[in-house]
Amino acid sequence: MAKNIVGVSEETTTGVHRLYQMARNGSLLFPAINVNDSVTKSKFDNVYGCRHSLPDGIMRATDVMIAGKRVVICGFGDVGKGCAQAMKAAGARVAVTEIDPICALQALMEGYDVVTLDDVCDKIDIVITATGNKDIVMARHMEKMKNNCIVGNIGHFDNEIDVAGVRAIAGIKEVEIKPQVHRFVFPDGHGVILLAEGRLLNLGCATGHPSFVMSSSFTNQTIAQLELWNERTSGKYEKKVYVLPKHLDEKVARLHLDQLGAKLTSLSNEQATYIGVNSEGPYKPENYRY
Repeated sequence: MAKNIVGVSEETTTGVHRLYQMARNGSLLFPAINVNDSVTKSKFDNVYGCRHSLPDGIMRATDVMIAGKRVVICGFGDVGKGCAQAMKAAGARVAVTEIDPICALQALMEGYDVVTLDDVCDKIDIVITATGNKDIVMARHMEKMKNNCIVGNIGHFDNEIDVAGVRAIAGIKEVEIKPQVHRFVFPDGHGVILLAEGRLLNLGCATGHPSFVMSSSFTNQTIAQLELWNERTSGKYEKKVYVLPKHLDEKVARLHLDQLGAKLTSLSNEQATYIGVNSEGPYKPENYRY
């Protein structure tokens, strides 16, 4: 199959991580374009999409009042940032877990406590994983949780939450409240509510991100696919991972502005010369961090 594939474009954080691993070890079989790290994907789909779909999924699944609840968001990357914003906006008292000191400092400067799950798992009402890693919320955490604590994942596969470990506990009872909402009753009588069986709750318990923010991601995908096809015989792309250039990122953003009624300020030639850019863009260097 590989010999017939011109290239691939990938828009998930986890998928891109795997592509870079393959490129490093020489197992990547064709060129790949990393769409996830386009600004108009990761800073929009990941942040604003999750900011919308996390509370949507929680409320459709449980009808719980979020205001006043103690919520922990595991991971403060782009997905975690959107999730924390949503919970804070709904009136929750939000804390974050992190391994990265930069992300942890960002969380603190946004007003979130940075904690470890081991320290707070017996006090929280909702915990959401958004790490892209495995073994985040373990059976030992859920054994200590308050009655009816809500556990969900929005970051990765179902291995962020140790569902198998909970099911293996002697005397555990699993009750389906409704499809995609299960309550695990522990031998001591307390229960934990698991959303979407540990899979992505915004898809399992709701309908995912709204079409507008996904349009931004899919526009990047379309541009990447066209680029790979149009350059299929040029030798431009080797068996490596590439990102779309800045001017295409800006193009994706431009294509969406009219729908929101935006009117951009124009940069004069003199102003452009003063800051060393083209008046039509791109306006930021490739290493600019939005």
